[in-house]
Amino acid sequence: MTENRKLTDPRTMFYSDSFEKQDQEAPALQQKMTPVPDCGESTYQGHEKLLNRRAFVTGGDSGIGRAAAIAYAKEGADVAIQYLPGEEADAQEVKTAIENEGRKALLLPYDFRDEDGIDGLIDQVVDELGGLDILVLNAAQQLSRKKITELDIQQVKDTFLVNIVAMFALVKAAKPHLKPGSAIITTTSVQGFNPSVHLMDYAASKAAISNFTINLAQELGEDGIRVNGVAPGPIWTPLQLDRGQPQDAIPEFGQDSLLKRAGQPVELAPVYTFLASDDASYVTGQIYGVTGGEPINL
Repeated sequence: MTENRKLTDPRTMFYSDSFEKQDQEAPALQQKMTPVPDCGESTYQGHEKLLNRRAFVTGGDSGIGRAAAIAYAKEGADVAIQYLPGEEADAQEVKTAIENEGRKALLLPYDFRDEDGIDGLIDQVVDELGGLDILVLNAAQQLSRKKITELDIQQVKDTFLVNIVAMFALVKAAKPHLKPGSAIITTTSVQGFNPSVHLMDYAASKAAISNFTINLAQELGEDGIRVNGVAPGPIWTPLQLDRGQPQDAIPEFGQDSLLKRAGQPVELAPVYTFLASDDASYVTGQIYGVTGGEPINL
């Protein structure tokens, strides 16, 4: 008997054409992108892997964070998302997607350049969701500068505040609420392993995140809390349009990957689900690359 096998070519599984040249004023919104990124609203299928768990996703209004938040709701979790003020329109779409799955959604506008209110974010999540089981540290600032002489030092400080300092603060505040079986997932980047000159501060912060992830896993393993990271490659998100790439590079963004296209946020969602679920019960201190073929090495 011949088996019915269906194979899908990964080169054409998602959008594979060149992009229109485009940019947006900060903060960039996903709903204004052409094409709009696929974050799994209709393409991700859940299987109750996270039933009744409580998740907090930073940068959850768009892109990779949005894909993780929607996947978690489809897997049965209640989800809180942090987003940058000004991104309310995208955040409301995520709230609707979560609630359409019958799960509780919590929206938390906050700018991580402000160091004073991070503890309050964790308190709100715990109060509204009844606890915290999954912490996804995903929010990021990425601003392109051609040369270090064009790199404003305040930008460097802000990049590190948003990308890595906030992670330390969030974990410190969340730790008392995390029980054995909880999971922390960071978003690092291929840039942390193979940096681009025009993203010098961003790449350095992402290398710090990888180090932080592996170091934190060593401490929290004795508490039964797993810590892992995801290193995306060129993924089609608003981060690229808000001065995150040289605008001349947008049309061919991701085309030099081994799979000859940019990735879509939904393609990372199964990895975030895996790392948050009991399927990854013996996985901690690891960085998973979703890069279209570019290698990562620590």
